[in-house]
Amino acid sequence: MAKQNATNKVEGTSIDALVKEGRTLGKMWNAIHNVKQTTKANGFDTRLGKLLSTLKAQSALDSGQIPTHVLRTHGIANIDRRRRAEALWFYENQAECVEFIKASKKGFTSLTALQRAMKQAAKAEVSNVGQSDEPKPTKLVQHSETKVSVPVTRTAMVTTIIKQCEANGLDLETIVDDLISAIAKQEKSA
Repeated sequence: MAKQNATNKVEGTSIDALVKEGRTLGKMWNAIHNVKQTTKANGFDTRLGKLLSTLKAQSALDSGQIPTHVLRTHGIANIDRRRRAEALWFYENQAECVEFIKASKKGFTSLTALQRAMKQAAKAEVSNVGQSDEPKPTKLVQHSETKVSVPVTRTAMVTTIIKQCEANGLDLETIVDDLISAIAKQEKSA
C-alpha cells in the first residue's frame, strides 16, 4: 500500500498530478476508441485504411496481401492485424459505413461493433426478403428493386439465394447450374 502524508502526496507525487494525468490518459483513450473521431477524413482509421488500400493495390502478390517487410518499412507492422483489417474494410466501404453511422441512434464504440451491426442489418434484410402475406405466384414472378444501405457480402448473397429457393420451391442445384451457365456465357462473350 502506498504511503500517504499530510500534504496528500503519494510516494513523491501529488494526488492532483495523478488525477490530472489519469484524466489526460482517459481523454486520449476515448479519442482512440471513438469511432466518430477515428473515421473522420483525417482520423486514424481512415488514414490507415487509405494507406493499406494503396499498399494492397501495389502488392506484387496475387492474393493482394501486403508483405510483412512492406508493413515494417511503412511503420505499421506493430498495429494489430485486426485493427488494420478493420481500417481497410472501413476505407473500402466508407460511404455505406458513414450512412449507417448517421442512421444509428446509439452510435458505435469501435469498428468491430459497426461491422457486427452492419452484418446483422444485412441478415435481417435478407431474412425479410420474400416474406409477405400474399400468396406465392405460380409462374410469373415480379422482382422489385430494394435499396440496401449496407454492402452485400458473398455470404449474404448465398443466404439470399438459399432462402429464395426455399420460399419459392425452387431446386438449389438447378439454380447453381444456371449460375455456372451464365458465367460460362459471360466468359465466352468477353
